[in-house]
Amino acid sequence: MSDHTVSATTLPYLDGDFFHFESLLPAEELERLNVIRDWMEAEVRPISRDFWNRSEFPKHLIPKVAELDMISPVRRQGRSHLFAGMVTAAVHRVDASFGTFFSGHDGLFTGSIELLASEEQKAMWLPDIYALKKTGVFAITEPLAGSDVAGGTTTTAVRDGDNWVLNGEKRWIGNSTFSDYVLVWAKDVEDSQVKGFLVETSSPGFHATLIENRISLRAVQNADIVMTNLVVPDSHKLAGANSFRDTNKVLKTTRATVGWQAVGMQMAAFDVARKYAVERHQFGKPIASFQLIQEQLVTMLSNAQASMGMMVRLAQMEDAGTSRNEHSALAKAFVTKCMRETVAMGRGILGGNGVHVDYEMAKIFCDAEAIYTYEGTYEINTLVAGRAITGIAAFV
Repeated sequence: MSDHTVSATTLPYLDGDFFHFESLLPAEELERLNVIRDWMEAEVRPISRDFWNRSEFPKHLIPKVAELDMISPVRRQGRSHLFAGMVTAAVHRVDASFGTFFSGHDGLFTGSIELLASEEQKAMWLPDIYALKKTGVFAITEPLAGSDVAGGTTTTAVRDGDNWVLNGEKRWIGNSTFSDYVLVWAKDVEDSQVKGFLVETSSPGFHATLIENRISLRAVQNADIVMTNLVVPDSHKLAGANSFRDTNKVLKTTRATVGWQAVGMQMAAFDVARKYAVERHQFGKPIASFQLIQEQLVTMLSNAQASMGMMVRLAQMEDAGTSRNEHSALAKAFVTKCMRETVAMGRGILGGNGVHVDYEMAKIFCDAEAIYTYEGTYEINTLVAGRAITGIAAFV
């Protein structure tokens, strides 16, 4: 091995953008990305480990996010899917819990209103949602219905004159303990179709309980929701949410968002592992000088850059209007699989320190597990892609 070392300040790839993917952004979008990235570093990173340890969400930052005007960059602001994806990666590169709040409110919740609400409903709800004067979450998963929620939804909706009455339970609904709205998907008992309802969390009959003892995304306030004879006015039933198939209009985009989250997590792990390897000395020299460590760092970066390449292409297809559900499913499956390997390697490079949150890698490692699972498990997304290439469905 060579004893020659290079100062970190002279390294041309210190930002990890090895193949210069960010150069694909127009100058104005790149400038905007850097503003958001700098804000995340200044406001979120210094407090993220403390809030993660305490399993609390930094709600005081929500008004500051509103000032950044980050919500709905594509549909409202006319920016590219590539820009939106890189923002998601940048946010998760700093803190996945904060990123999950951002993606949940912006993609799943706001996206549902944008895609499935009537024009009148949009005019009534979206201004406050965009300004984060009102926050919302998406509630589809149930205690006994995850991957099979399309046919296994047990939450019911019964039409009663100008109202609907909802009964049932939802699980793993992030930040629903303090959000103003929850978009609830429930089965209409009359036609057995799953429909969407905008529920105000202050409504009688709505109860959210924080899920304790979680190892992943600890700052996210994941909750169990119970609805008992909860009355929702018909004006709060989303006009375009009349079957489970309608949810795919939302989930197609949000699966891609999770792919970008996984890119950010890989870059987070790479950042921490590279810095540690350069600074940590064993046997009288930095561990970065050892061949096995360099091989692992290169593998981590290779996974991240391969993942970025797939996500960039998917974003280009989204901008062109040519992407399909199977493209998002394959990307989510592949990129989160790469993420799992990448964060595990990073944890290993830190040795015993890799299991201590103070070194940040333990938080990254644990948070990656939730991202691997939500928005469709690896297995389900693989089978969606498998159906596309064989013409045969391996699941119901």
